[in-house]
Amino acid sequence: MYEKRPYYAYQALSEEHYDSLLPHYRTKINRLLFRMINYTQPKNLLEVGQDNGEAFQYMCSAKKGMDTFFIKSHECQVALKQLGAKLEEWKSLGCLHIGHTLYYKEVFEAALPYMKPGSWMIIGGIHATKDRERWWKELQKDERTVITYDLYDVGFVFFEEKRYKENYIVNFL
Repeated sequence: MYEKRPYYAYQALSEEHYDSLLPHYRTKINRLLFRMINYTQPKNLLEVGQDNGEAFQYMCSAKKGMDTFFIKSHECQVALKQLGAKLEEWKSLGCLHIGHTLYYKEVFEAALPYMKPGSWMIIGGIHATKDRERWWKELQKDERTVITYDLYDVGFVFFEEKRYKENYIVNFL
């Protein structure tokens, strides 16, 4: 979780210009997402939600050649249709990032059947609203999830069936 020394791509990524009007994470979170992708080496990465592109760029830079797809629709049905088509094409999902979107519950349920052992999710803004916070607590209790990490800005969900169910709160301020 905690960085011991900077990675090779940080300098180039920090020089990129992103839309500052759209929601995004702190640099510390983006760097953590980079390290997590670098460590887990997922086969593919799918992001759903309105974002300024910074987090997605950090994650894509962590593993060259990874299949990636970004869904940025304000309409739930359009996004779910795009999501379903990509999931059918890929057959399984290595990493899903549910960013700033109002239909986070629908995206989670649609993607869940494609999450295999070793797959994981990044869920942004888990404490952004009371409804989203309540849903995060339900997700932690859900038998379909195995390990969760609450880092306040984001939550990680892992689907390691051979592990005991655990919920962690990490002070990552």
